[in-house]
Amino acid sequence: MGSPRWKRLCLLLLVAMAFSVILYGRYYTATDASTAPRSASSLLQQEILEIPQEIRNHGLFRENIIKRENSVKDSSEGEHVNHSKEQSSLCPRSLKFKVKMDATFGKQFDFGVPLLMWQKHFTPETWDALQKRNVPYGWRGLSYAVVKSAVQLLNDTGNRQLFSKNKFPNSCVRCAVVGNGGILNGSHQGKEIDAHDMVFRLNGAVIKGFEEDVGTKTSFYGFTVNTMKNSLIAYAEYGFTRTPQDKGIQYIFIPSDIRDYIMLRSAILGIPVPEGNDKGDEPQKYFGSETAAGRFKLLHPEFIFYLTEKFLKSEIINSQFGHLYMPSTGAIMLLTALHSCDQVSAYGFITENYRIFSDHYYEQEKKPLVFYANHDMLLEAELWKSLHRTGIMKLYQR
Repeated sequence: MGSPRWKRLCLLLLVAMAFSVILYGRYYTATDASTAPRSASSLLQQEILEIPQEIRNHGLFRENIIKRENSVKDSSEGEHVNHSKEQSSLCPRSLKFKVKMDATFGKQFDFGVPLLMWQKHFTPETWDALQKRNVPYGWRGLSYAVVKSAVQLLNDTGNRQLFSKNKFPNSCVRCAVVGNGGILNGSHQGKEIDAHDMVFRLNGAVIKGFEEDVGTKTSFYGFTVNTMKNSLIAYAEYGFTRTPQDKGIQYIFIPSDIRDYIMLRSAILGIPVPEGNDKGDEPQKYFGSETAAGRFKLLHPEFIFYLTEKFLKSEIINSQFGHLYMPSTGAIMLLTALHSCDQVSAYGFITENYRIFSDHYYEQEKKPLVFYANHDMLLEAELWKSLHRTGIMKLYQR
């Protein structure tokens, strides 16, 4: 009788062990599933759910999310995006963290708004949406053929972002934006400016003779065709006889008129301007002989609209000069850097004591700052002061 009883005990023991193995396996499968990194598509879906309905329904926002999803799907087709590396190299002292912690700016900043316009953004939906607003905020009244012919040339991966953070692994990308304000005359900030990873300059950026104050490094040169050409005329006597053309410089077009699209197209194709106010002009005079599409950036009209609505919505808009108003070139460049870099320092921008400095740092005799009807410099001054006070950026002051 002992033998059958022993067999039954062994059978019960085996059954118990089998149940234990099954339960053990289910527990750890569930645990691994809950703690494993989520896929890129699931993260994108969560981001959409956390954004207000009225923004999610906006055509340009939907387009941006679709492009981001497609970039993940297309990573195996030549444009490999190393998401783990991108995440691991995030700057722990990034201005994005300070923005998030600030009650006011946390609501104003939207790092999801498309910064640059490039080939894949030119869709029927985008055209219809931007046709509702005038330049620089849209394409109302502009030639479809002209805009399309320019944007479709922006087909390089370099046209979709200002720079890749993969070039700065495990570090904070530090950017200096250099305005042309008189506060820089005698400032001795040149070495500090050049020590940044990226340096933005704009309009009449005179360097020769002022290296000690403004440095020599230029990564990006920002302009509208109008401000660039006017600067070459107005500041030639101070030494601004050509735009920065050092090796590696990239050019940021601010699309304020149809002529910006025409000039951009000619610059990429390396041909004289075929029509408009600049007909016959040769782009290589301004951008050198290198015509690679990746050297040229075009700010997205939606981005300029967002900057104006969220940060610089001036009362001028409701005046007789409202149709002329837009943020200054310097303001657009500084806000572009604030939406791209980890740390930003601004030099040569308007401060509270602007009256004691000349309009520009390269003027031999002091000239007062000129206020034009198409910009609101005092509103910009308040914005820079607030961003500096909260630590989101550093504003050079004296």
